[in-house]
Amino acid sequence: MSSSSVGQWGPVRWAENGAVRLAFDQWSERADGEPLLLATGLGANRKWFPDGLCRALAAQGFAVARYDQRDGGDSTHLPPTTTRSPISALFKKRGDAYTAEDMADDAVAVMDALGWSSAHLMGVSLGGAVAQRVALRHPGRVRTLTTMAAVPGDAAGLRAMRYVRLRTLAKFAGLKFPDTPEGNLAAGVAVIRLLASPKRPFDEAAAREAVARNLDSGVQDQQAQSRQIGAQWHGRKIGAITRPTLVLHGEDDPLIKPRAAKAVASRVPGSRLVLLPEVGHEIPEPTWERVATEIRALADTAHHLPAGAVN
Repeated sequence: MSSSSVGQWGPVRWAENGAVRLAFDQWSERADGEPLLLATGLGANRKWFPDGLCRALAAQGFAVARYDQRDGGDSTHLPPTTTRSPISALFKKRGDAYTAEDMADDAVAVMDALGWSSAHLMGVSLGGAVAQRVALRHPGRVRTLTTMAAVPGDAAGLRAMRYVRLRTLAKFAGLKFPDTPEGNLAAGVAVIRLLASPKRPFDEAAAREAVARNLDSGVQDQQAQSRQIGAQWHGRKIGAITRPTLVLHGEDDPLIKPRAAKAVASRVPGSRLVLLPEVGHEIPEPTWERVATEIRALADTAHHLPAGAVN
């Protein structure tokens, strides 16, 4: 996870899915390019996507937009539920607040507000699972699917546990800092440290600078995270995904085991798996060009599909 800096972003705009309002914005460069929607992870706001990555994607010909999941960032936060810990939410048989279908529909609502009849999707962590579900529930709206650092979108409860490093999740859930700007700064740095690859030196000064530009209280909001992680999927299995698919995963991911990516790639027909060396549960600067190039190559494969195969 890498925090975004203030960059070439347009004004915050809003999409609606029923009573839920979803905040999104669009990168100003290449706004006339191929639509690419970015879906962020558990508890994180949209600004965690690095500007450098978005700039690299724009250079590859994409019109880039990002949005806050419900219960994250500037989007609607739902009322408290009985589940108050992301770990306990994994064990529940149903979510108290909303379904995973609702979260998939949120992405489509954002596309509608952008005026996009279809888009390439890139989801990271929880956003990767959401993007997989969008491809299942709304295949005509998805040009290509890139899922990164994510579990299979049809895994839940104990089936999802096999892919999660519980020790790291427990540390993440155990972060306790004051709900103040200083506390959110310390929490953000702690999250970056926790999710970074252990094979690269940790640059605390750079982490503090990045978090200072994006004081996201969502990294400490366990109730909101519980509602997100507890949202249950009732749809088809990921083997039914028909969109061209790229599966990215850090080889050193301390939160989601690489076996999760291998499971997704083995089950989604025709998908391509790319394991990124010295990468944790994050998108560090050395990977930006590689990731953008891989997504460009995936989009190019979609251009060569038979007429009508991608809407």
